[in-house]
Amino acid sequence: MTEIKIIYNDLGWDICINDRIISFSAISLVFVKRDIKNIFFKKNNKTLEQTLNDRKYQRLKILFGDKYKENYSQNLGDFLKQLKEDGDKNYLCFLNKYGDNKFCEFLIRQNLTDKGIYCFIVDNKIKYIGRCTDNFKKRINQGYGKIHPKNCFIDGQATNCHLNSLINAEKEVRFGIYLMTNQMMEQIKELEKFILESNSFEWNIQTS
Repeated sequence: MTEIKIIYNDLGWDICINDRIISFSAISLVFVKRDIKNIFFKKNNKTLEQTLNDRKYQRLKILFGDKYKENYSQNLGDFLKQLKEDGDKNYLCFLNKYGDNKFCEFLIRQNLTDKGIYCFIVDNKIKYIGRCTDNFKKRINQGYGKIHPKNCFIDGQATNCHLNSLINAEKEVRFGIYLMTNQMMEQIKELEKFILESNSFEWNIQTS
């Protein structure tokens, strides 16, 4: 793999890969809250029965349908809260593998309606590289920066949960963007692929 060099400047970082320089601008992350527990307890828009009748939960219906039949009318979040408090580990089967982690809430205040490549940096090391084909503010404020109860489940957003929990565990995380507003989606994907193939990044792992 190609060694990546990071050169710091007053505005952000220049990431050098071979003869190519990609300049990331530093964007401030505002942390609202840390160490948020049990977000999935608040998933109460469906009952246990409605959830088990969803095709994505058919396996769980086969496993647990009879065992928890008397709980069918309970709201899902309340049901899982009861299981966890009773020490019944079956509640984890409803969640993705990061759904019971501790999370944080953070945001960016700038009105960044641009798209492009972004990175998270910890202790002067790139931890994560990602692409944004809508806009950076939406990706952070409505995605990674705020975990909703539905994100925690097996049909939720495992990647969001994973990355958010990693950020929560760090004292300081820096965020950088490389603007590609006038570029086509394929060009953004190609640049992300180029960076990811140049080296391995600790937080860029498959979450499935």
